[in-house]
Amino acid sequence: MATLRHFWQFVTGSLRIVTTGNRFYWAWILGLMTLVVIGAITYVDQLRTGLITTNMRDQVSWAFYIGNFTFLVGVAAAAILLVIPAYVYHWKPIKEVVILGELLAIAAIVMCGLFVTVDVGRPDRLWHLIPGLGNLNVPSSLLAWDVVVLNGYLVLNFVIVTYLLFSLYRGRQPAKGVFLPLVLFSIPAAIAIHTVTAFLYNGLPARPFWNASILAPRFIASALCSGPAVLLILMQLLRRFTKFHIDDRAIWKVAELMAYAMFINLFLLGAEVFKDVYSNTEHMVHMRYMFFGIGEHTAIVPYMWLAVFCSFGAFILFLIPKTRRHPVTLNVGCVLIWIGVYLEKGMGLVIPGMTPDTLGEIYEYFPSSSELWIAAGIFAIGFLAFTLMVKVATPIMLGEFHLAGVEPINPHPEEHGAVHAH
Repeated sequence: MATLRHFWQFVTGSLRIVTTGNRFYWAWILGLMTLVVIGAITYVDQLRTGLITTNMRDQVSWAFYIGNFTFLVGVAAAAILLVIPAYVYHWKPIKEVVILGELLAIAAIVMCGLFVTVDVGRPDRLWHLIPGLGNLNVPSSLLAWDVVVLNGYLVLNFVIVTYLLFSLYRGRQPAKGVFLPLVLFSIPAAIAIHTVTAFLYNGLPARPFWNASILAPRFIASALCSGPAVLLILMQLLRRFTKFHIDDRAIWKVAELMAYAMFINLFLLGAEVFKDVYSNTEHMVHMRYMFFGIGEHTAIVPYMWLAVFCSFGAFILFLIPKTRRHPVTLNVGCVLIWIGVYLEKGMGLVIPGMTPDTLGEIYEYFPSSSELWIAAGIFAIGFLAFTLMVKVATPIMLGEFHLAGVEPINPHPEEHGAVHAH
């Protein structure tokens, strides 16, 4: 009974924290809420009119929404780059920031679900996927497996984060017998969400551009670049604007691991390009459209070369110790990685795979303003959720927000004031 009372105090105290802040905080929240409202209004119009408001057609039926979904699945898997050195190799400097990776995973999976929802023409029929009410069709359907692993990963990360923060709020260390198995299980779970998503693509024999056995490793390698790029910038912001202590070694180690992941990502992309170019079969048409265009159809080409330039540039910056340890070049590299992987995993994966279509017809797709506004609204929801979670997690990790009458668990308790929950 006392635990339930403490949890209620934890919830109400968290609500007080997220509803207080300075003018910069509220400006950020207002900006995100504005985008959410615009996206919601646009989505209502899409529901009323139909998917004709998008630029998707029969030839390109997976496009901007699914591209964002695929990219964000990779962002959700980024936590393993922190979990492995922290809990497998017991490297203490990273243990303090693993919680950030888990929070990012929750926000990313929420956005994944929203992008799939807006891509479905009749979202009111999604109840058919609910076991008992409908038929999830496991194990025969890969789509059903994706539903299982993504929702399972969301629940897993939510349980890990809630248990950790509630334990620290009560002035207790998380029980290793509970917390450690969950954290270690999140490693194969993160691999699974990206592997199953890759299988959705390369399990389609009619789409030769996706029908490659190395697609899953490519997904995982790019995931270990894009998500940590967000975490690196967040670490620096928290260290600058809060009392959260983050060791330089943690930032440098993540950047070093990202360099290895980016090398593997570029190597696997090069292997795919070699296979198509050297064999020069009729399937080369998709790669040609991607990098050179077909006749007058060249809309996607500049974005693909930009992705290659950004990814290669980021790899060089992170490969050299001096540049990956300098704040300016470190952050430039993070932005380049984000742009490069976003273009490659979104537009560069989905659109060329459907162009030309199975009948050889070329339809030049580019997202409509409706798609862009809805996507902006979804990203705003994700950023909003992440912001609110970090705002609660930070004072708990600092020992500033804890149950009244308990000694907070804080590496430097004498440096911080305390905000008690009553």
